[in-house]
Amino acid sequence: MGGVYIAPVKAEHGGAGPVIRNRKALHDYHILDRWEAGIALLGSEVKSLREGKGQLRDAYGQIKGGELYLVGAHISPYDPASRDNHDTRRDRKLLMHRHQIRRLIGKVMEKGLTLVPLSIYFKEGKAKVELALAEGKREYDKRASIKEKDIRRARDRGED
Repeated sequence: MGGVYIAPVKAEHGGAGPVIRNRKALHDYHILDRWEAGIALLGSEVKSLREGKGQLRDAYGQIKGGELYLVGAHISPYDPASRDNHDTRRDRKLLMHRHQIRRLIGKVMEKGLTLVPLSIYFKEGKAKVELALAEGKREYDKRASIKEKDIRRARDRGED
């Protein structure tokens, strides 16, 4: 036969969709603004993310010394890189322009605002994180959101 086999590429590897999502963030926070930042990763972390092995549940953005970091994100070890694997919960530097970081510092200093990662994805071969400037929801806000979602679902089904 002698033909060349080209393996199909998944959409998230080409930059179409998120590799990892933080669904809980939309439930726990009011999203005020969204930002995109690059992430400084090790090789084993990139390979693990391409397989979709990571978690953003308890992650947040933090500003240390004028630089932005992703804290608490879990990226699982990459099995074939057994001895050269990364620390799964290390702080990862986020890459943004200095003027964008300064603007974020000003907004984060406001009362009750925090930086929450919404997703990690690949864009043109580079890992990116979608950060949101967010305000925490109160318990009654969460109940109201659930009630609105239930009403919307019932309306879509045709119920009264």
